Amino acid sequence: MVASTWLFKTEPDVYGYEQLERDGRTVWDGVKNPLARKYIAAVRRGDRVLVYHTGSEKAVVGVAEALGGGYPDPKQDDEKAAVVDLAPVRRLPRPVTLAELKRRPSFEHSSLARLPRLSAMPISAAQWKEIERLSRA
Repeated sequence: MVASTWLFKTEPDVYGYEQLERDGRTVWDGVKNPLARKYIAAVRRGDRVLVYHTGSEKAVVGVAEALGGGYPDPKQDDEKAAVVDLAPVRRLPRPVTLAELKRRPSFEHSSLARLPRLSAMPISAAQWKEIERLSRA
């Protein structure tokens, strides 16, 4: 089975990529949006995740990996609440900003550009490659 690719957003002052690196792993939780919860639940072991800092940064900053599949949040009474365990893989050579991505045709109709409040979303292989390329520019 081919791993899927995702983009998860986080407030860096709440839990940023640097904290994920320090912790070595985390339970990615706190997602409220029904569509984002659906995406979290669809994550499988080995899937790659781009970590995006919201707020004043608005940039993709690092890569993480799913340590297992999405599962019901044990801290919530809501059966639709989903979480996934993530581990850091590497920081991008440089952050790739939302402004840069919005200028790219491959992101014109993406959830990242169209649904700014969505905190978890799939990313196509082409979009992933574009982010990787831009991070090295």
